[in-house]
Amino acid sequence: MPPPNLQNYVQKPEPPASRRRWLVIGGKLLITGLTLGLLYHSVFADAATAAAWRQLLASSLGGAGRGPVLAALALVPVNWGLEAWKWWRLARHLEPVSFRRCFRAVLVGLTLGFVTPNRVGDYAGRIMELKSRRLDALGAVFLGRYCQLVATVVAGTAGLLYFLLTFYLQGYPSAGLGLVVAALLLNAGVILPLYRSRLLLSALTVIKPLRRFRRFLAVMPTYPARALHAVLAISMLRYAVFCLQFGLLLWAYGASPPIGPGLAAIAGTFLIKSLVPSLNALADVGVRELSATHLFGLLREPPIKVLSASLSLWVLNIALPSAAGLLFVLRLKVFRKKDLAAKSPADG
Repeated sequence: MPPPNLQNYVQKPEPPASRRRWLVIGGKLLITGLTLGLLYHSVFADAATAAAWRQLLASSLGGAGRGPVLAALALVPVNWGLEAWKWWRLARHLEPVSFRRCFRAVLVGLTLGFVTPNRVGDYAGRIMELKSRRLDALGAVFLGRYCQLVATVVAGTAGLLYFLLTFYLQGYPSAGLGLVVAALLLNAGVILPLYRSRLLLSALTVIKPLRRFRRFLAVMPTYPARALHAVLAISMLRYAVFCLQFGLLLWAYGASPPIGPGLAAIAGTFLIKSLVPSLNALADVGVRELSATHLFGLLREPPIKVLSASLSLWVLNIALPSAAGLLFVLRLKVFRKKDLAAKSPADG
């Protein structure tokens, strides 16, 4: 099968500079207003979230929960540093790029994703930080998010299997065996497109409504297997950081599930949240809290403790970094003056 065609980077006529400048300023102000408005609504206007945030501050400033909360807070830059490292491994395949610029791109993408449906702004934030091959970068961003999804699905299916086999399918060994086989097939089906992306592109060609996305993902087969191994390993490490943060916050609020079932509940919560589309980052809160309180409820953990830990995890990892990303959004260069001719990919 011949290699897929990458993007054509012949430049099109651009609107006048003054018009572009006002469009960019207006867009930045709109993003800033939406982000600040959603942050206010999520942290202060909603009573449950505001109570969890006050309890988080009280725990971090004194009491038995101070150590775990501060440890979870210290892991926030580690979390997004790993995401920046992952994006650096993907972006340097397209053009020479520094880790610092990748970290900035991740924060910009987080802020833009905060106010857009299903976090599609994350694509724009990262792409606008590149100087060339911006359309091919769509495939790179998708590849990074897909690797994170693989880690979530592999761990999450194991977690949900524990609850289904323990609480719902006891006494039904045949159904349990069928569920295990289905989970294994699901994991294989999720991992296969990562290393056989040409099959994914072929499938997009066959399915007419998805055919238009093929050209954006054509860069995926150009990544060598060693680069995919590295990106997937970083994704799994970042997933472990998320789980550790959730566990620390549960500890801070007084929840004490057994380690194994507790990890299964955390993994199941993350999987359910990832599979449900959302209007924006704020909408993720309800999905995560509903699934977390249900799964931990099966372990006889009080809902208020689980709810507080889950809301605090969202505040630490999404709300605060999104506010920090506003500083970079306001300085973002949307239009590049440099030539957008494609450069030869660097070694992945």
